[in-house]
Amino acid sequence: MSVIVDELTRARERTLDLLAPFDDEFLTAQHSPLMSPLAWDLAHIGNYEDQWLVRALGDNGVAPQLDDLYDAFLHPRAERPELPLLSPSQAKTYVAEVRERTLKLFEQGAATPNDPRLLDDGFVYGMVIQHEHQHDETMLATIQLSGVQTGAGGGPARTSSDGMELIDGGASVIGTSTEPWAYDNERPAHEIELPPFWIDTAPVTNGTYAEFIADGGYEDEGLWHPDGWAWRKSEHATAPLFWDGDGSVLRFGTHADRDADEPVEHVCWFEADAFCHWAGARLPTEAEWEKAAPSNAGEVWEWTSSSFTEWPGFQAFPYREYSEVFFGPSYKVLRGSSWATGAPVVRPTFRNWDFPIRRQIFSGFRCARDA
Repeated sequence: MSVIVDELTRARERTLDLLAPFDDEFLTAQHSPLMSPLAWDLAHIGNYEDQWLVRALGDNGVAPQLDDLYDAFLHPRAERPELPLLSPSQAKTYVAEVRERTLKLFEQGAATPNDPRLLDDGFVYGMVIQHEHQHDETMLATIQLSGVQTGAGGGPARTSSDGMELIDGGASVIGTSTEPWAYDNERPAHEIELPPFWIDTAPVTNGTYAEFIADGGYEDEGLWHPDGWAWRKSEHATAPLFWDGDGSVLRFGTHADRDADEPVEHVCWFEADAFCHWAGARLPTEAEWEKAAPSNAGEVWEWTSSSFTEWPGFQAFPYREYSEVFFGPSYKVLRGSSWATGAPVVRPTFRNWDFPIRRQIFSGFRCARDA
């Protein structure tokens, strides 16, 4: 069980290290209407832990009165700066007090969960650990959008491609019923039939994406989904987010030469889909992606053609708002992970999702073709 304490500690150290370079003004500002103030994320991390590792395990909690302020469903991101939020110093004190209570309950074995399933294989601890890492990645996206110069972030590593590989068709098991920290949307494992298909051995690179741009990819309406073309025109998009016309990329406030062998990053689903049409290919389904278990995964989140829907036999646990309320055609699934993803979140069955217009996330893609 020391693994749980170690992972809780690592996640918190990552969070605090990420925020340490910034002053209160930066932490309380909203750097994009798409994102929360960083101080909101920090306190939300503490509130989530207070709810699920303190109160859900039988304690009265540290500050239940904060639930409303830090409820992501009650308060959209655009309105969060106007709320009476904790100051950065208050938020740091709060998350420390919650963690102290969590560890006390853990060490004393005093947990009496509202639902016994929460403690199966340490699930609820894994849920909270992953939640913190996911918000750390979100905060990195916020810092990138701010344009401030900082060493807090990084970028994808260079990849090498051997073209496409052929994946045999047939029966395949998708999802999981055994991964102890898997979220509800990854469950249960189920068998599907897939025809054979080809899939890139590596994500599409900056160099190849630049060829798409040079060939008029952003000017050819025929390559784009109709909603994507409307987005491209409204956003006046002519390249991935943070690309500059001089061949550089803005990464955490620093302009650097764009590496042709790095995976292209910060592209939305519509851009990925248009590129695939240009290349005579398509985006893989998420089932194809999981079956292929692609090499060179993990540098960028990878868009798939799939909408976010439930697996057969899905059961919401421990609350509907993690997955179920998002099911439907409005969201597209991303698979894999990115350079910014915390290790406990990285597994082949993990399902990420977002609107197809979003590109502040650390997202790229690879292509597929029917065999």
